[in-house]
Amino acid sequence: MLALYSRRSGSNTLLFLERVLEELPFPVQRIQTDRGREFFALAVQQRLMDYAIKFRPVKPASPHLNGKVERSQRTDLDEFYATADLHAPDLEEALLTWQDHYNHFRPHGSLNGLTPWEKWYELAKLTPCWDDVEALYDPTKERIRHPEYRVDLQLRNLERGK
Repeated sequence: MLALYSRRSGSNTLLFLERVLEELPFPVQRIQTDRGREFFALAVQQRLMDYAIKFRPVKPASPHLNGKVERSQRTDLDEFYATADLHAPDLEEALLTWQDHYNHFRPHGSLNGLTPWEKWYELAKLTPCWDDVEALYDPTKERIRHPEYRVDLQLRNLERGK
């Protein structure tokens, strides 16, 4: 899923989240992100809880934990942005065309040569529906996360009584 925004912000993160939830053919159970401030906005975290989505920011200096995203972004840079005119009035349309190609036609080595949509179709029968995901979500195990990793760990430990 790709989109263009003028800046990183909580409001743009919410716009992107709504688009993701609208376009994906399966329920989102958790979102793992880097520690960008836009993901820690109270409105973003509350919306994730409202949708029964677990928020899992990765530990600082751990790009390997976001490897799939890092690899996808590298492919976008090498295969789309390297050839795109970033000032073209139809850039958003070109990005959507690239997204369609990436998901439906481009084989992926990490998926044994399948496209993401072929892999999704293969796994669709194993994918839970929204009602199942919501039923398994325990809001008492979720909390508003602090953007500073050390502070967040201390808060977690306080809540656990350590």
